[in-house]
Amino acid sequence: MSDFQGLLSRVSEAANLILKEARGESNFLVVSHFDADGLAAAGIMGRTLARLDAPMHLRVVKQLDGEVISECRSEDSDVTIFTEIGSGYLDTIQNSFAGKKTIILDHHQPSGRLDPEIIHVNPHQFGFDGATEVSGAGIAYFVARSIADVNVDLSTLAVVGALGDMQDKGARRSLHGLNEKIVEDGLKKGLLETATDLIFYGRETRPIHRALAYTTSPFLPGISGEEDNCLALLASIGIQVKQEDRWRTVKDLSNDEKQRVLSKIIEVVSSKGLPSRAALELIGTVYTLVEEESSTPTRDAREYASLLNACGRMDRPGLAISICLGDRGMVTEEVQQVLAEYRKTLAQYMEWVTQKPDTITELRSTYYIRGDDFLDEKMTGALSSILSNSGLFKMEKAIIVATRTKKGEVKVSARASDWLVERGVNLGAALQAIAEKCSGMGGGHNVAAGAQIPEEKREDFIKLVDAAICNQIKAG
Repeated sequence: MSDFQGLLSRVSEAANLILKEARGESNFLVVSHFDADGLAAAGIMGRTLARLDAPMHLRVVKQLDGEVISECRSEDSDVTIFTEIGSGYLDTIQNSFAGKKTIILDHHQPSGRLDPEIIHVNPHQFGFDGATEVSGAGIAYFVARSIADVNVDLSTLAVVGALGDMQDKGARRSLHGLNEKIVEDGLKKGLLETATDLIFYGRETRPIHRALAYTTSPFLPGISGEEDNCLALLASIGIQVKQEDRWRTVKDLSNDEKQRVLSKIIEVVSSKGLPSRAALELIGTVYTLVEEESSTPTRDAREYASLLNACGRMDRPGLAISICLGDRGMVTEEVQQVLAEYRKTLAQYMEWVTQKPDTITELRSTYYIRGDDFLDEKMTGALSSILSNSGLFKMEKAIIVATRTKKGEVKVSARASDWLVERGVNLGAALQAIAEKCSGMGGGHNVAAGAQIPEEKREDFIKLVDAAICNQIKAG
């Protein structure tokens, strides 16, 4: 049973400590994850501390391994705040930060124990599902709102974080659970607008054919990443891509034109042997950040999230933080270039998967994709997410993407369908337990998780995860 008041009470503990330390002119270290949700969370906490005139250092990390923990512990800070990361490393944080003022604001499944002196705010402790009901940015937002009413304007960043974490699991791809409360804050303050429409990437900013080509959630074979094919598709149904000398965008389309585009996409997807439901995922709730300038990439919340995700995956987290802290202009243009490179890279990876079937091993309950010497370790999560929504694989099996890291270890990202989760699959629990058995670290959500393990334990790890998922399905 969920306990919202209990969660708010824990939120207040974190907010009160931050206020007290800020008034005492303490130095803050904010440590956050490099994905879109983590970057949005860092932005929320960064802007909150800036409004308190608190000295701070923001650090973005891929994971909390021993080396990163040691570096964070040795920094000259009075208070350390972990946002969108930390709950899967409680024992490690406890051992390293004992006696130091520490706050963890996260939404992943907790693993380990903490002394009460470390404030841990996590929705799972109060009966909420951190995989679908609230993101790390959302938890950071609740703390920011508790610190000062003015921080309600950060609700838009929390929405961006939730969408970046693919938490639009409600009806018509809407945010639900605690995320709804955040959306309501944004709506009441006139910061946010919602509508049901076609969800294409760059619906306000890009020519129609590019918006189609840039759409990867869901991934549409023959369309995603294929601008020429998209131009041909639009021409075949009489959609004009230009009006005089101006490129038309998705928001310029009439309802009739939108219906024709959707029908044609369904036809193309079906011709590839995929179910039409993949194309129907293109209809959903659009979240517009009304105070952002019209026809800019930060006005549509999903597009904003894509910008942040691209920066994190392409080793440019500083750009993302600048955007979250309010920088625009030239910074936005630079982020767009990073995004273009990111989209191109993703398209190459998808082409690699479809053209190299020998890289895919089908096991009893999983598909194992081995990306050594081709797939960058920072892209395993992005690729596994796209593959899980592509319709290329059976929903009855989880997807595991693995590649060798620069340090010679193996980075693993896993995704499960809603069908699997409904039948008891919990990837976070499975990867956390099995990674420990294999001398590694792992964890996450029931629907999405990751791990890092020694190379020599790779095959054992994959076999154990496959068996664990089979057992979870039987138990469920």
